[in-house]
Amino acid sequence: MTSLIVKSEKISLPIDLSALISTQQMSYRQFCEFCRTNPELRIERSASGEVTVMPPAFADTGNRNFKIAQQIGNWADKNNTGEVFDSSAGFTLPNGATLSPDAAWIQSERWQALSPEEQASFAPISPDFVVELRSSSDSLIRLQEKMEEYMANGVRLGLLIDRKSCQVRVYRPHKPPEILNNPEFVNCEPELPGFRLKMRQIW
Repeated sequence: MTSLIVKSEKISLPIDLSALISTQQMSYRQFCEFCRTNPELRIERSASGEVTVMPPAFADTGNRNFKIAQQIGNWADKNNTGEVFDSSAGFTLPNGATLSPDAAWIQSERWQALSPEEQASFAPISPDFVVELRSSSDSLIRLQEKMEEYMANGVRLGLLIDRKSCQVRVYRPHKPPEILNNPEFVNCEPELPGFRLKMRQIW
């Protein structure tokens, strides 16, 4: 049965739950309508139909998210081989889950292979590269599970940044995550040639 997880006790927004009442699993159309009804929130849908509603990020997390996306964007502008997406973008993975990484990058040829309609939706594509930044309210176990889901669905490189412990977990398919303790930078080659994520402004 579809369930709704609200990750805050302070949400007072008009969340329309009517789409959840008569169905055990929210369809893609219902999910899109639910998101349109609540544009203030980031909303994800698991492969099993569970919907997770997340409030806007706290200011410090939003600041670090921007610095991450800014670095990727600066590299991508020079590299000119792909498209960068911020935390507001949602992607529909092959297993049916719709997830929103804090930052993502997709190779140009893969992105351009999508139709304009697909690009204007929760695009049916797994990013080549994703970043998740743990906020003060995030469960580390939940984020680790999310990273494993990315890897199982075609993502080639993923970074899980934990500011609490100053650790970065580097994920690649079919490999255990590599744990970096308080790194000055994270080398994202060969997946992103020439890109190193500088950590000084992110900690």
